[in-house]
Amino acid sequence: MLAVQDLAWGFASRRVGEAVSFALGRGETLALLGANGAGKTTLLRTLLGLLPPLAGRVEIDGACLSTLSPTERAMRIAYVPQAQLPVWGFSVVDTVLMGRASHLPAFARPGRADRDIALQSLATLGIGPLARRPVTELSGGERQLVLIARALAQQAGTVLLDEPTASLDFGNRLRVLRVLDRLRGRGLTVVFSTHEPDHALMHADRALLLEGGRPLAFDTVANALTAENIERLYHTPVRMVEAAGRRVCVPADDADGVRR
Repeated sequence: MLAVQDLAWGFASRRVGEAVSFALGRGETLALLGANGAGKTTLLRTLLGLLPPLAGRVEIDGACLSTLSPTERAMRIAYVPQAQLPVWGFSVVDTVLMGRASHLPAFARPGRADRDIALQSLATLGIGPLARRPVTELSGGERQLVLIARALAQQAGTVLLDEPTASLDFGNRLRVLRVLDRLRGRGLTVVFSTHEPDHALMHADRALLLEGGRPLAFDTVANALTAENIERLYHTPVRMVEAAGRRVCVPADDADGVRR
């Protein structure tokens, strides 16, 4: 579904990252980790086709991304940005209907079928009762779920999410992370960026770790997210422990002078 070959990305005046290659199939989830400034958001924008690659190529469903029109890209890749406070008070259902734009002719209005798809996307995420509410009256977690519903309404096979749990409280983080699992269960290809190794360990199949714009590791989450790699990525000592049958990352206890 999504393949990247020796990709370099950035801007005409500055290269942000390079030497990244990976391939993801249906139902696979990739977690993208790196310190602030590592190039995660710029990489996502390149995977979306908003920025041209500086080298290498991006393929979606076997087609080179650069050969596809914006409409064709939108029908294959959906994007969920970080939740932001909206300026206009569109209703929730109208916001989700915006995800149908790539399926409509120019200047056409969404029809009943499009509205049904929008309402089904809201129901899938358990936020159907919010359909008539203005997005300006929602909590941060609710707005993030609305953005994911908009992506579902695109009916694209690949979904990219930029730090989908950033600035959310504990309960809303859990809700969004459960949605990631449901997207994977529906057979979608999912890429999400995060600063939380535990989110990658529990909700992704593979992890790509970026250090200074270059891959530090790309592997299964179990192999990529070692204590050594996480320490190198974030410059802080950690250790991996077992909790409730899962591996989790915690700050290292340096009291005994032993790094685990």
